[in-house]
Amino acid sequence: MIRGAASDGPMRGKLQCANFAHGVAACGPEDKQSLRLMNAANVAIVSSYNEMLSAHQPYEHFPAQIKQALRDIGSVGQFAGGVPAMCDGVTQGEPGMELAIASREVIAMSTAVALSHNMFDAAMMLGICDKIVPGLMMGALRFGHLPTIFVPGGPMVSGISNKEKADVRQRYAEGKASREELLDSEMKSYHGPGTCTFYGTANTNQLLMEVMGMHLPGASFVNPYTPLRDALTAEAAHQVTRLTKQSGSFMPIGEIVDERSLVNSIVALHATGGSTNHTLHMPAIAQAAGIQLTWQDMADLSEVVPTLSHVYPNGKADINHFQAAGGMSFLIRELLAAGLLHENVNTVAGYGLSRYTKEPFLEDGKLVWREGPLESLDENILRPVARPFSPEGGLRVMEGNLGRGVMKVSAVG
Repeated sequence: MIRGAASDGPMRGKLQCANFAHGVAACGPEDKQSLRLMNAANVAIVSSYNEMLSAHQPYEHFPAQIKQALRDIGSVGQFAGGVPAMCDGVTQGEPGMELAIASREVIAMSTAVALSHNMFDAAMMLGICDKIVPGLMMGALRFGHLPTIFVPGGPMVSGISNKEKADVRQRYAEGKASREELLDSEMKSYHGPGTCTFYGTANTNQLLMEVMGMHLPGASFVNPYTPLRDALTAEAAHQVTRLTKQSGSFMPIGEIVDERSLVNSIVALHATGGSTNHTLHMPAIAQAAGIQLTWQDMADLSEVVPTLSHVYPNGKADINHFQAAGGMSFLIRELLAAGLLHENVNTVAGYGLSRYTKEPFLEDGKLVWREGPLESLDENILRPVARPFSPEGGLRVMEGNLGRGVMKVSAVG
């Protein structure tokens, strides 16, 4: 059914002339001519850019970068639509937080509206934070026949240490530090563009997207505004065109997100003590793909998956330290070797999850991938399966006479 929904030629070729004219009216002459000739892939750009989320601020510049990268290979990018994005860090404890989970459904709908124009051969999703990635995934999966790639922006560089931040918070709670001291500490922690560096929902989103094969290998935790980040963004644009039906290597999102990739995501969630919010988001993403994923499924996996990383709030390190200790390539290599991840999956980089044991580098200005570290570079942060922090996963599903709940046991010390 998924392949049957795809067009042998460009999707826009099926439109009536008036519909097509509307769709390209605002394009520049070069792009308009490319689209008219029907010999170029047209890529939808769906972005969650705003300045409320430090993680999403770098997306201000991504559409122009992506469009130029596509022109360089004879393809076209159109900004198909924007989606709302709220920052839980700003709204927590405020009335705006009442919109948080509902915003996920709005994002899913906004994504579907953006893709509904039927002009596109592929799509690029620009999103990082809490409800945004799940919403983008849910919306994109309604167009399961489209090749789709998620494009991360990367974490902000590390500020003051998590220990120092926690100490100031403790002293403030005890009345030993002033509000000015607390504010100064917080602003040194959250201090620039990029994702907050603790291992909350945003960074869990990024880790799971990579394990599910929706990112380029090693793309999740490269800092913004760096040459490597820019090269990965351009390569994501190039790669998504290689997945179109016209390219001969057709790989739609509906054939990437399946039972195996979803199991992989839950294994990675447990192995890293990821956000409990994903007990809400992953079943919803699975449902959008036509698959049932339950809390019991997640609980069963937690019993057999060891905890391999300690990143704040599970430990004192931040996500940049996780990256430096071996990051995604080491984590995936260990879980694959232990038989805890499915290797036989489709990804945006090609067939097989072992592609994700490699790391991206710039070599004479050219993007290349090399094998990642075979050993952890800091076992206080990231460990092999043979020496886990815990033999079981970081999340627990609890059930009693008051109902059901989830606890992040890896953060309980």
